[in-house]
Amino acid sequence: MVGLQGSGKSTWVSRHLSGTHTVVSKDHWPRARRREARQRRVVAELLASGASVVVDNTNPAPEDRAALVAAAREAGVPVRAVWIDTPVEACLARNDAREGRARVPLQGVFATRARFVPPTTAEGFDRVDVVPSKLAEWDRLRNRTGALADRGTCRRGALVRQWPGRG
Repeated sequence: MVGLQGSGKSTWVSRHLSGTHTVVSKDHWPRARRREARQRRVVAELLASGASVVVDNTNPAPEDRAALVAAAREAGVPVRAVWIDTPVEACLARNDAREGRARVPLQGVFATRARFVPPTTAEGFDRVDVVPSKLAEWDRLRNRTGALADRGTCRRGALVRQWPGRG
C-alpha cells in the first residue's frame, strides 16, 4: 500500500484484501523499537510460509518500498503496489477526525507529503494499481465538515494549496 496518512489505505485493505491477505502494519506495534526491522522480519516469515501479505503503511518513497519488493522477489512471489491517490486536503480532514494516537501530527503528514514519490514498475513492482480519489465523496466531506475553509482556496470544486517545497 502507498499513500499519505488518512488517504484510506486501511479502509481499502479491509474492504478488498483482509479476507485473503495477512495485514502487516507498523501501526500494529506503536511502542515497539525497531519497527522497520520487525516489519521486514514478519513479512519475510509470512511470505516464506506461503501467506499472501499486504503491508499497510505510507511507503512514500522508493527507498521505503525497496525492502518490501526485495522480500517478495526473494520469496518468488509477485509484488504489486496499490497507491491510494487522495488529495492531501482530504487526508488532513480525515486525520482531524481521528482521536488519540490514531491522529498523526500535521508535521508528520506534511513530511510524508514532501517525501512522496508515486510508485512505478521501475522499482520492481509487477504492477502498480492507482485507486483515484472519489471527488464526490471528498466534496461531501468538505461540505459537511466545513473544516477545510482555512486550509486552501476553492477553485472549480477542488481545493488548491501551495505546499512548502512543492512549487
